[in-house]
Amino acid sequence: MTEERHFYEPAKGHGLAHDPFNSVIAPRPIGWISSHDKQGGLNLAPYSFFNAFNYTPPIIGFSSIGYKDSVRNIVETGEFCWNLVTRPLADAMNQTSAMVGSEVDEFALAGLTPAPSQVVSVPHVAESPVTFECKFSQLLQLTGANGEPVDTWMVFGEVVGVHIARHLLKDGVYDTAAAQPVLRAGGPADYFSIDADHRFQIFRPT
Repeated sequence: MTEERHFYEPAKGHGLAHDPFNSVIAPRPIGWISSHDKQGGLNLAPYSFFNAFNYTPPIIGFSSIGYKDSVRNIVETGEFCWNLVTRPLADAMNQTSAMVGSEVDEFALAGLTPAPSQVVSVPHVAESPVTFECKFSQLLQLTGANGEPVDTWMVFGEVVGVHIARHLLKDGVYDTAAAQPVLRAGGPADYFSIDADHRFQIFRPT
């Protein structure tokens, strides 16, 4: 017997206490993006619509609802960094999500240290154990099924430099659980972290 299901058409509303879309597509890695404007003013902001999209060359991307400071900075300068959000950095990450003016330096706001990068001019978060230095590769404005553009912008970048804290490398293998990555989940304030107790392995068929 099929279990009863809640059905809705997003254009007509979900009829629930909280939009379930962000809860179903979860948990999601966080795009903690550092950038600077043409004058060198720093920006640091988290984006929950983020992921990796290609191996060679390595390409990552994030989606910004609205043409925000991060998007403008990256398009103008051609560079940005992604910084891993870990459990000890969760509160600082949350501070950088504050709706503040473009003149505000979120590194300073959250008490974080901007560290010089090796390949790009944009600094990264010194306290983060993993950073990707990126060169801007593509900007895509999303459209609906009707072809109408929406005010959401997908930013892609090629990873040109990688920083990994050595304690996270075990026999040459990156230890995901040891990094305690923070992942965005559903609800207005839900996050998850990863630990080794929940790891399992499935090898591809040969």
